[in-house]
Amino acid sequence: MPARIRLQRHGKKNQPFYHIVVADGRAPRDGRFIEKLGTYNPLTNPATIDLNFDRAVEWVKNGAQPSDTVRRILSYKGVLLRRHLQIGVEKGAISQEVADVRFNEWLQAKEAKINNKKSDIENNARNTRKARLEAEKQANEAKANAIAAKRQAALEAEAAAKAAAEAENAEGEATAEEAPAEA
Repeated sequence: MPARIRLQRHGKKNQPFYHIVVADGRAPRDGRFIEKLGTYNPLTNPATIDLNFDRAVEWVKNGAQPSDTVRRILSYKGVLLRRHLQIGVEKGAISQEVADVRFNEWLQAKEAKINNKKSDIENNARNTRKARLEAEKQANEAKANAIAAKRQAALEAEAAAKAAAEAENAEGEATAEEAPAEA
């Protein structure tokens, strides 16, 4: 059975963390392996991939078959492109310098794309925080206005009650003054 490059699961329940390993195809998923090539953390955004690039290229060159997920990871990191360019160099279709230039151009474009994605994520998070803070300020202002209106209404009601009580007292005193005059 040929060697397989695959993921070996680690981490807690609902918090996966993977090791990228080269293992015999008959070995169990989390069992014995030949060599650890790197790690993969899918929980971060973008996913964190640490890979020993040279060893991965060497294993692919020697015929190790990657699993579907690992094939995508290797493609994302440029291992498969590097191997493709090396095949062209071995066949004499291109020179090593041209292959290196093409790979470096691809790598720079890929890094720029990743950095743009990270900055977009940070900007979106910052804008979301600003929007939440603004909404919270508006809600607090609305609550404060409602409380102020309620207090104002209570004060007005209290003032009206006092005025009514004073009017009754004044009316009662006027009635009391009129009553002895009649007697």
